[in-house]
Amino acid sequence: MVDLAKPAIDVGLYTNTREAQLNFWQQDVGLEFSELLRVGGGVHQLRHAIGDSVLKINNCRDPLPQAPASGIRGLTIASDVDAVQQLRDPDGNAVRLVPQGHDEISQIRVQLCVSDLSRQQDFWGGILALPELRSNIFLCGVSQLELVEGDANPDPLQRALGYRYLTIQVYDVKATHNHVISHGGREGSAPIRLGEVAHISFVRDPDGNWLEISQRKSITGSLD
Repeated sequence: MVDLAKPAIDVGLYTNTREAQLNFWQQDVGLEFSELLRVGGGVHQLRHAIGDSVLKINNCRDPLPQAPASGIRGLTIASDVDAVQQLRDPDGNAVRLVPQGHDEISQIRVQLCVSDLSRQQDFWGGILALPELRSNIFLCGVSQLELVEGDANPDPLQRALGYRYLTIQVYDVKATHNHVISHGGREGSAPIRLGEVAHISFVRDPDGNWLEISQRKSITGSLD
């Protein structure tokens, strides 16, 4: 079972259109900028709070490939809107704004397109032990992950235009990483230390979607 250090999922996207993306997410969606991280390789991560979650806008200096979409096909955000709004950001990522409490959404719901519901249920509900709100909607604290069977692209690139990865915060990244791999999950990259900021690793779901496991010092209080 995964010991979450933060009761929420974070969402990471990659872009080459920094200013257009900031204008959309801050002005059209209403998110607040929280932090800039220089993560290396010409990438600036512009972090925006969505309740307990973070939207990570990774702006890349070098042109990103137009690769097939990852399984992350939509992000629903509970907001102060009066009615449901269907939007797309400058790179075409689907965003839905809904009134608070609409369809039991209190903060965010991530829509994940999958090729095989049974295998994905085993991964998210079994290996990661996320509880189900109802059929195929899993809870990560106050965040929700909805599995929708469809035209999932196998083994999507981790760094390409669009939504590319999810993040969970844990108290022990090495133990969590080893738990996922030993129970049938796929390794994306082994745990590494990012200075005094965090330990991170990546694992992959049955379709190859990327899940970052992070032990962030500002949340856990320690990197030991």
